[in-house]
Amino acid sequence: MQTNYKLLFFTLIFAFGVFFSNGQSTFFNAESGAEWISMDLHIHTVFSDGAVWPSIRVEEARREGLDLIAMTEHLEYQPHSEDIPHPDRNRSFEIASEMIKDGEQLQVINGSEITREMPPGHINAVFIKDANKLLHADSLSGIQEANKQNAFVFWNHPNWDAQRIDGIARLEPFHKYLIANKLLHGIEVVNETTFSEEALQIALDNSLTILGTSDIHGLTDWAHDIHEGGHRPMTFVRVKDKSPAEIKKALFSGNTVVWYDDLLIGKEDQIKQLVSENIRFGKMHYQKDKTILQLDVVNESSVPVQLEYLGAYSFHQRSTVFTLAPKTTARLQIKTVVKKEAVSLPFRILNAVIGPKKYLEHTFLVK
Repeated sequence: MQTNYKLLFFTLIFAFGVFFSNGQSTFFNAESGAEWISMDLHIHTVFSDGAVWPSIRVEEARREGLDLIAMTEHLEYQPHSEDIPHPDRNRSFEIASEMIKDGEQLQVINGSEITREMPPGHINAVFIKDANKLLHADSLSGIQEANKQNAFVFWNHPNWDAQRIDGIARLEPFHKYLIANKLLHGIEVVNETTFSEEALQIALDNSLTILGTSDIHGLTDWAHDIHEGGHRPMTFVRVKDKSPAEIKKALFSGNTVVWYDDLLIGKEDQIKQLVSENIRFGKMHYQKDKTILQLDVVNESSVPVQLEYLGAYSFHQRSTVFTLAPKTTARLQIKTVVKKEAVSLPFRILNAVIGPKKYLEHTFLVK
């Protein structure tokens, strides 16, 4: 029997990545009765221009602890069609869905990428019912059909340098038409390994949902060093339950936070909610004969949090700019001069982006 060395090679590589992945399922805490749900709404397989079978996408997402992925094959761009005929554009989703077990954390939803020149560029539609019906000669008809299916529709990589040679996202009249007619609901501010401040400003100016996706074509481990503790770009929504209807509602409401490298990106109210639920201070304590406040601060999230203290007090042992590693506690010693029963501690979170070159400022009241 002839050995398929290529298949063996890729199997071993994938197994290596799986072995070192963390399988974590809770990246951020939420107050009782709510959850922060992780998702990747832009991925590819061999059924368009990706390099892996849909089952690999499911296994990656499981082991990386994601709650939801969308199978979003290119509708028009089919470079593997001679080897893998693709008459049914729902097939990738069907194969992935068959792998999901009853009661497991991961959910898979159907999606497609309408793939055109700029404008409009590439447009994703997720929570669709039938991808085949999105295939039209003109892109507008496909986008309208997606909306008829009550899909969540968003603009992919508006800063992609293959379509924007300067890497700057900007609206064309076509996009303005889509927004005005409520046919476009979100925009990627993060795609793969790029972050677009201009796309973030477009989202803020036009009430579009802020999204970050992997747009993965190869293995996530290769692209994002999962085995070394890395992670793909993800979008988070805060929901009361994990039902597809609740998640879809949150996306339409714009209740998202993007996690990209060590950055948190989103609208101010959403970032503030996440920070307040994941950065906690312990009880105030003074040594008997001293007026230096002893105070523990805990980072309960999976993201290192970069803090800059903005208040009038000075610190005793550390700089007023410091980083809290994920899932750790740090001791602050604050020179309050006199003993206090409560203190207000204003911070700037330097890796919490709420606008172009704008970072969240938040005051913690500690008693």
